[in-house]
Amino acid sequence: MAVAEAVGAAAVTAPVVFGVHGVPKFDVDWRGLAILVAFSAVNGVLACTRLRWLGGEKQEFEDAVPLANPDSALPTPGESLRRSFDMGFAVFLVLFGLIVGLVWAPIMALWSLLFLPDRLIKGAYGGYWERRHGVLLWRGCVPEQPLGKGQYLYSSVRQPD
Repeated sequence: MAVAEAVGAAAVTAPVVFGVHGVPKFDVDWRGLAILVAFSAVNGVLACTRLRWLGGEKQEFEDAVPLANPDSALPTPGESLRRSFDMGFAVFLVLFGLIVGLVWAPIMALWSLLFLPDRLIKGAYGGYWERRHGVLLWRGCVPEQPLGKGQYLYSSVRQPD
């Protein structure tokens, strides 16, 4: 879903910005681009650590609590960490790409693609953590178990009978 957020944002912003300004000439500073991609990848790797002040989610995964009633949450789309699509983040990517692409530099219509390394690394680590522990991670608010928005919960991989 992380790829869908970034590619979807670029698919919305690029036609609008390029339609207004024309397709920009791609004189790419490869060193600068490599630095941005490396920064995004390092940010993704740091998210796989226990260092919360650096955005680490590993400790949050390990602090997850069991989901009390899996029947109430398993069929709900968008709650599983694996299937999470952050609409707010996607809207942010689109709006920022449109505004900066139209006002400053048309190439910024594709800026959302810079989030791919970060989001892919985080998603791969989340899937690895789930497989290693044999559980499904859930993020969000379950009405029957109010722990706060964004609280991690876990449940069995198996659907209840």
